[in-house]
Amino acid sequence: MQNEKKSGFWGGLPLWKKIFIGMGLGVLVGTILGPDAEYLKPIGTLFVNAIKMLIVPLIFCSLVVGVTSMEDSAKMGRIGIKSIVIYLGTTAVAITIGLTLGNIFAPGAGLNMAITDAAAAGKEAPSLVNTLLNLIPKNPVNALAAGNVLQIIVFALGLGIALSLCGEKAKPAIALFDSLAEAMYKLTELVMKLAPYGVFGLMAWVSGKYGIEILLPLFKVIGVVYLGCVLHVLVVYTGIINFVARLNPVRYLKALLNPAAVAFTTTSSSGTLPATIKASREEMGVSKGVASFVLPLGATINMDGTALYQGVCALFIAQAFGIDLSTSDYLLIILTSTLASIGTAGVPGAGLIMLSLVLTTVGLPIEGLAIVAGIDRILDMARTSVNVCGDLMVSAVIGKSEKELDEAVYNKETPAA
Repeated sequence: MQNEKKSGFWGGLPLWKKIFIGMGLGVLVGTILGPDAEYLKPIGTLFVNAIKMLIVPLIFCSLVVGVTSMEDSAKMGRIGIKSIVIYLGTTAVAITIGLTLGNIFAPGAGLNMAITDAAAAGKEAPSLVNTLLNLIPKNPVNALAAGNVLQIIVFALGLGIALSLCGEKAKPAIALFDSLAEAMYKLTELVMKLAPYGVFGLMAWVSGKYGIEILLPLFKVIGVVYLGCVLHVLVVYTGIINFVARLNPVRYLKALLNPAAVAFTTTSSSGTLPATIKASREEMGVSKGVASFVLPLGATINMDGTALYQGVCALFIAQAFGIDLSTSDYLLIILTSTLASIGTAGVPGAGLIMLSLVLTTVGLPIEGLAIVAGIDRILDMARTSVNVCGDLMVSAVIGKSEKELDEAVYNKETPAA
């Protein structure tokens, strides 16, 4: 009888509570075990690998289904433009918040680090032409196999549009992709049941490896980034939900709990996509077509949290090396981070790649990356959560503007179908 009660308690908890219990236990066990917590990392690695297994087929099938479900091509173009404008607009706002907080709190002031010749030599940033050319996959199969998300998105959009234009002859193929998408959603549901255990393993490893001691010297940077992330969600996102979409922001905040918890621990917005789609459709009442189109797009080009992190870290590195930035440097950081977000994959560690591009563009020492890399995992947790919260916000705004959001479901007046 006692075992049944325990089983009932655990089974009755919502996923986000299970995840946070796993997270808390992981931190406790990791702190106790220290470096020996490395032995628990495979538990988390298995979960992350299972999530990665879902990414390519889920994005591909979801986008094809999302495009083909919009029989009105003008509507699809309208939704695409709206999504990109909102995503890039909030990214610019996010990095502005990061730069502002970096100036206020000055996390790198007083470190007095010296610039070496090696540090000053940065890699040349890829040209805009090459970036645009690389959007088109020479071989779609290779793009799928390599997990090149941007190329997969371009091919999926093209295939979806072509199927929509084919009319009756394309119906069997559309039905196939629809079935595959449903199968991926079900597989996602099964994988997500492992989340609390995977999170336990990941957090035990992180806390055991880094510990409190290594976080103390950089605690100010972590605090500023986390403060900025919280402000961006509570002020910018809920403000858009409330004043633009005219929806209850509290319902939005409740709906993002599960995806944000998964994003916080897996540090992958693409990997969190299954949970994001589920929350958008079942918790917020967004239609299948809008959710399947907007969210995979957002998982790739919406990098608000990453942009905010870059604003803080770029200033931290400048302050640490005693470099004064001009107004044009600030504008260049905002522009570079906003545009670079389009080509940054939603996977763990992608923020460091993006940060190196920003540092190179502004002329800051690349050596600064080595300082930030030590706490990148901790920062990645917060910035990925913000990215996912932004995806959900945009899906709700687009759904409301296109009259494809069931407000009865959003307000919990009736369960999602």
